[in-house]
Amino acid sequence: MSESPTAALIALLDQVQPDTLLCVSQGPVPALSHWCTEHPETLLVHVKETPLTPEVTARRYDLAVVADQLEHMDKRPGVELLAGLRNLTVSRMAVLVDLQRAADWQDTDFFGLAMQRQARFERDAGSLTLFSYDLAAYKNVPDWLNAKYWANPEMYDKYWW
Repeated sequence: MSESPTAALIALLDQVQPDTLLCVSQGPVPALSHWCTEHPETLLVHVKETPLTPEVTARRYDLAVVADQLEHMDKRPGVELLAGLRNLTVSRMAVLVDLQRAADWQDTDFFGLAMQRQARFERDAGSLTLFSYDLAAYKNVPDWLNAKYWANPEMYDKYWW
């Protein structure tokens, strides 16, 4: 993966090519600023305060980026923020978090929200971890989940359940 969080986010943005971006962060995220400079047609909505307002959550975004936010929140509102974004607002999400500074957060909390760890970046004051969520890739379709196994016409009138 990349050697910096900015490079990793830019690579993700290059892959997704979002038309609409939601940024939930206490301050500006350099990768998003760079992306929007290079792609002026991209709509960037930056939110500092949580919980998110109905105006923000009323629309869908191609990608949400949460950075430097969970470190300043209690865990329960943080989980509600991520789950709400995942369930109602976006199909793809990236979360940059310093797990040493974030209150009671562990890798498994993100795994429980169907996220994958993409990278870990070491820096002087600690480390940042990049987690991502993509609705289209979060679960592989099992072999048995197809029309062949949904109905058993050969068993009609043979058994009563």
